[in-house]
This record gives sequence, C-alpha cells and structure tokens, in this order.
Amino acid sequence: MLSLDDPRWAALHGGYRLPRNPVPGLRKLMAQADSLDVWEEFWNELHHQGDVGDASYAVVPVFVELLRQGSRLGWNCFALCATIEVERHRRGNPPVPDWLLAEYRGAWQQLLPLALAEVRSTTDPAELRQLLAVIALAQGELRLGAFLNGLSDDELDEILEERAAWSTLYAPQRTG
Repeated sequence: MLSLDDPRWAALHGGYRLPRNPVPGLRKLMAQADSLDVWEEFWNELHHQGDVGDASYAVVPVFVELLRQGSRLGWNCFALCATIEVERHRRGNPPVPDWLLAEYRGAWQQLLPLALAEVRSTTDPAELRQLLAVIALAQGELRLGAFLNGLSDDELDEILEERAAWSTLYAPQRTG
C-alpha cells in the first residue's frame, strides 16, 4: 500500500483527468468510516462518467488494507472498487501504473475473501449485488462483474419480468 505520506499522491489524477490527491479523504475515512460526505467525494472525484485515473487505482489497496484491519466501510467501498476495476478495462482509461500494478493486483486477491465474508452478513440486496460483482471480478469474470456492478433494482425487475414472459411463451411442452 502506498503510504499516505508518499509524495506521489499529489501527482495522481482522478476521474476528471485532473490532479486529484485522495489522501485528505482517506484520512477522513480512517477517522469516520461511514462518512457519506467522504464517499460522495470519492465517487465524484475518482470516477466520472466511466473515467478513472491513477488516483482511482491507488485507493483500492488502501481500501483493502482498511477492510483487512476491520474497518466497516460498507457497500460504497465494494461498489467503488468494482466500478474502478470495471472501468479500468474501458478504452480511454489509463492502465494501472507499473509502480502500482503489483499492489493493485494483490489488493484484488485480498478483496475476494473479504467480500465472501461480507456476503454472509449482509441483508441489503444492493450491497449483495456489489459484493457478488467484486467476487466475479476477483475471479476474472469481467462481464459478469460489470453486469452486477451496474444492475439496479428496476433493471433486475425488468429482466425477471422478461424472463418470466419468455418462459411462459416458449417453455417446452411437457408430456405424460
């Protein structure tokens, strides 16, 4: 994990492709893990309409380390990690810098058991979808992870309605 005192943070870019140092937000998060203001700031600055930057990648190992230390960061942490990983593959987004690549990959390996543990205790359907997205992404299932990461309740209802209509119209006839 990149030390929060490392001068490289100041040169990183967020989702707007502008310099964005997330360290002040990370320090706030360490003090108050459930701060909605901090999560809103991270969502706005580290991800913008599908764009992510090297600052986005650099926060993932920090989030994972906080989770490993027992911080209860909630669904925002898993959802933002999943979103960053999905958007990392989008054309136009920068690759993870070479100096960060091993840490980023290591964070994703550590994120899998953390997400699996959270699945056992969540009762929130939206959080469950994000945890399942993280699990899929950590297993290399980019399409499934992207699908789950972007799936809203309304979209899920629509898919299930279409599926139910399809199955009643095209179900094979049973004999005997």
